[in-house]
Amino acid sequence: MCGIVGAISERNVVSMLLAGLQRLEYRGYDSSGLALAQRGEFSRVRVAGRVADLAAKAAGQSALAGLAHTRWATHGAPTELNAHPHLGGDSVLIVHNGIIENHAALRTELLAQGYQFTSETDSEVIAHLVHHYLERSNDLLSAVQATIGRLTGAFAIGVLSRDYPDTIICARRGSPLVLGLGFGEQFFASDIAALLPVTQRMIYLEEGDLAELHRGEVRIFNAAGEPVTRQARTVDVAADSADLGHYRHYMQKEIFEQPVAITNTLQRVIELGCQPALFGPTAEALFVAAPAIRIVACGSSYHAGLVARYWIEEWTGLPVSVDIASEYRYRKGREQDGTLIVAISQSGETADLLAAMRSARERGDVKVLAICNVPHSTLTRESDLLFLTQAGLEIGVASTKAFTTQLVALYVLAAALASSRKTLSAAAEREISESLHRLPVLVEEVLAMDGQLEEWAQELAHYHNALFLGRHTLFPIALEGALKLKEIAYIHAEGYAAGELKHGPLALVDEDMPVIVCAARDELLEKLVSNMREVEARSGKVFLLAEPGCESAHPGAHRVLTLPAASGPLAPVVMTLPLQMLSYHTACRKGTDVDKPRNLAKSVTVE
Repeated sequence: MCGIVGAISERNVVSMLLAGLQRLEYRGYDSSGLALAQRGEFSRVRVAGRVADLAAKAAGQSALAGLAHTRWATHGAPTELNAHPHLGGDSVLIVHNGIIENHAALRTELLAQGYQFTSETDSEVIAHLVHHYLERSNDLLSAVQATIGRLTGAFAIGVLSRDYPDTIICARRGSPLVLGLGFGEQFFASDIAALLPVTQRMIYLEEGDLAELHRGEVRIFNAAGEPVTRQARTVDVAADSADLGHYRHYMQKEIFEQPVAITNTLQRVIELGCQPALFGPTAEALFVAAPAIRIVACGSSYHAGLVARYWIEEWTGLPVSVDIASEYRYRKGREQDGTLIVAISQSGETADLLAAMRSARERGDVKVLAICNVPHSTLTRESDLLFLTQAGLEIGVASTKAFTTQLVALYVLAAALASSRKTLSAAAEREISESLHRLPVLVEEVLAMDGQLEEWAQELAHYHNALFLGRHTLFPIALEGALKLKEIAYIHAEGYAAGELKHGPLALVDEDMPVIVCAARDELLEKLVSNMREVEARSGKVFLLAEPGCESAHPGAHRVLTLPAASGPLAPVVMTLPLQMLSYHTACRKGTDVDKPRNLAKSVTVE
């Protein structure tokens, strides 16, 4: 989950590398470093700290080629010795994102050959292996090819040699890597966000690809070592989309970008309606034939999948199961032929999700539908059907607009499944379509309540624990609200289906346990009110988020925020927003690092 970037140019690349790293800090930020080469000079700069610390230490440096790395520690503590780049012999520097599973055996082999190790990382074996093969071949390309042939695991790497200062080599297997094409300069990075300030012409490397970068050209080789051509694409993402503007944090900015993100995601839906064709030309036939749906996802995307189960089952009658990707991949059951696997990911590069998708294909004749925010990602390339959300760049580690646009995409999927299978009346389909038209305006209205939630946060910040409750489609939103509070405010929080309160969690309730309740105006409201009374009878403080018409839930609540309007089946989308704002303001009140919470990274590209 580290971030890597490289550049070779006719101008000084140091500022470009540092700017790229700053845009990759969401991938890791416990240490960072630079590898620099210019006219025979070869150096590295490393810090046990963030990119700002690295920039201060590298002030005045100049180079025409370089690599950079920001780390999320896996092997070894976040120290300067463990920071990348790592040195191989005395002439090779590498950066690495991923995990080398056979590093221990390789380390033993290299120690026997006289190589000395200065770090605890798995990555250092790559540097020494490249040096070892370079000594034999005197050819950097063949040395890197030989090295990656010895590696087991996932990696995206960049390689720089003192003896080949006009060449950078990068390669990927199991971790994402993109090339940026310029005039007299070339780049690579873990994510297009790092390259947007310098180019919008990108090449997405495919699994097993290796690229040799020179100032005037790029050569690409596939996993078999054969020269190949990969399509260059112009990425339609503005460089300033990664700028904070007038916002204090990226998370705050991304919360308030949700009306636009939802509108963009719905653009084709508004034009075509909730039709199977939105997911691909073969979608209707696959939707009609599917005997079951299995949703696989991780983190917030898993919560989105839990919501979708209610919609799909209610509107189609299809059985739906929802699995955490990291657990599904180790189960042994068969999949019924024709099952539709719905894989949800913001990045499309989540290691556990990709492994789960591939595992599903081995268990039966299934089809995979990807819901993803990144075109040309591994997930989108390997899926049979696709719906791209249009959340834009999301830099804050805690998912906000990516999550709500996933919910919208899943809502459209449920409606499209129902349309293809003729399980809804015309009136019901019309109401679903109209609710989507109303959604962006309703989201704007909820965001206008930010000040009230900031007041709640002033009180919530004093607690050490919290419970979140919801029923039906708002139960997964309770899980999501608890996750947000844990992620960025470091408050222990748990989400529960409200009916489960009496089966254990009620034992925790006292005057020091705030209980955040999400209430929709539906047939389960009175049951939810009963659960709230159980909390109030034990001196628990209820913080109630309620739709209009939920007056029966108010009497004993400690605090109440009534949303502008009822949103029907889209209540999970609307109710998510105040929970995001509440967590954000609580974290600000506590003084935590909102965008870069401790121990976490946004894109989990290792198991």
